Amino acid sequence: MTESAFPGLSEAHAVQFAEIALGHVTREYPNVITHFLNGPEDAQTPRAMHPIFFGSLDWHSCVHGHWLLARTLRLFPDSPVADRIRALFADSYTPEKVAGELAYFQRPNTGTFERPYGWAWYLLLAAELRRTGMGAVGTAWATTLAPLTSEIVGRLKTYLPKATYPVRTGLHINTAFALTLSMAYARRRGDDGLADLITQTAQAWYGGDADAQVWEPSGTDFLSPVLTAAVAMAAVLPRAAFREWFARLLPGVADGQPRTLFTPATVSDRSDGTIAHLDGLNLSRAWCWRAIAAQLDPADPVAVQARAAADLHLADALPHLESDYMGEHWLASFAVLALDGV
Repeated sequence: MTESAFPGLSEAHAVQFAEIALGHVTREYPNVITHFLNGPEDAQTPRAMHPIFFGSLDWHSCVHGHWLLARTLRLFPDSPVADRIRALFADSYTPEKVAGELAYFQRPNTGTFERPYGWAWYLLLAAELRRTGMGAVGTAWATTLAPLTSEIVGRLKTYLPKATYPVRTGLHINTAFALTLSMAYARRRGDDGLADLITQTAQAWYGGDADAQVWEPSGTDFLSPVLTAAVAMAAVLPRAAFREWFARLLPGVADGQPRTLFTPATVSDRSDGTIAHLDGLNLSRAWCWRAIAAQLDPADPVAVQARAAADLHLADALPHLESDYMGEHWLASFAVLALDGV
């Protein structure tokens, strides 16, 4: 069995990625706002609307930048960036600022704000702060964030039962990606009701998938519609059941088919915000392939192909995390996801 060229998240990589995130999570401009104006009084700056998550070009990227920093702090509490992360979180996670974030969610016509992508990343952050290794201070930060966490959990529990169909796209509204991240939150927090709802939803949406048509990548993908569905099913199915389901989904994987899933996307212009998504596709595919391989016997030919594909995509994407701010404001989070999982 060939060993991966990328065995996991090293401290050197984590510090590199954290330095990138620290450079943008408090950078207010440039900024892309998805914002419902109920009246002229709602025309406000990013920081006025979002006291914590105002940086990183957009709300969700700032959230998963915070997740990257929390993961780094948990794994490497004595790293050269640890004290800066602690200072950022101490300044950010205050009752007043959390109340400001919550007030934004409770405005009229915000029901779809950051649904489901930003919700899922936020829940992963909330769970990360409570994980073993974060200590009492992590629990305190998570407790301060609890009102916003409860709001987002409630929204997800309301949304999933009425979402008759999945959203199969390579963009933020992809539902499989959100289910996987939200399941990690549900299991770590012991929210059995949410875990059961996610399981039922994933099986209803993707359980019958077979012989998938792989029309990807499209020119703006940063997620693989097919592989994210597979990872969502890996999160809810027992290992044996997942192996059977995945064999039906992509029966040619052991032979390296379809080739498009094994071939990193070409990124022609990293200063173009949507073309730059394709670096993210390469990173998220690496995460998916690794998650799929983890559910299989290491010697399984499918697992062998999956690990090789993950390495190929990582090698292609990792050199480009800081090529332009259009990628810099978010790609490092996906590098951590690929190297260390949810």
